[in-house]
Amino acid sequence: MKRHGNLFPAVIAFDNLLLAAQKAQKSKRYRANVLEFNHNLESEILQLQSELRNGTYQPGKYRSFRIEQPKSRLISAAPYRDRVVHHALCNIMSPILDRSLIYETYANRIAKGSHQALQQFTTFIRHSPYILQCDIKKFFPSIDHTILKQLLRHKIKCPDAL
Repeated sequence: MKRHGNLFPAVIAFDNLLLAAQKAQKSKRYRANVLEFNHNLESEILQLQSELRNGTYQPGKYRSFRIEQPKSRLISAAPYRDRVVHHALCNIMSPILDRSLIYETYANRIAKGSHQALQQFTTFIRHSPYILQCDIKKFFPSIDHTILKQLLRHKIKCPDAL
């Protein structure tokens, strides 16, 4: 299994951070924090780049709120600045990690989504008399971060990116 190193320079590259800011603002473009960030976009990205390079970047405090549709869930939203960093990491790491996913994984993948998932479901239901529909209660909050980080270390050897 190939391990990937020296990813951090690509993560903190100005062009990657700019692309990340564009992705992070999707459907949030006119919110106050996004407008404020975009008002001084170049200086904000340069500041973020500097903090990441120097190791002084600190994630902000998450905002938690509850939604009721389609079911009651507690949502924890990262500050916009942190979302830019998340997208910058995903821009570089997703292609590496995507190769290890099974074909039938549709969420948050390029050229996949709910329409493709529905098409695949239709194909499965036509060929099998049994379908199991289930939801793992509180799955994401229950993920063991130690195990997850260990799995990531098998693919990524760049300590700064990790």
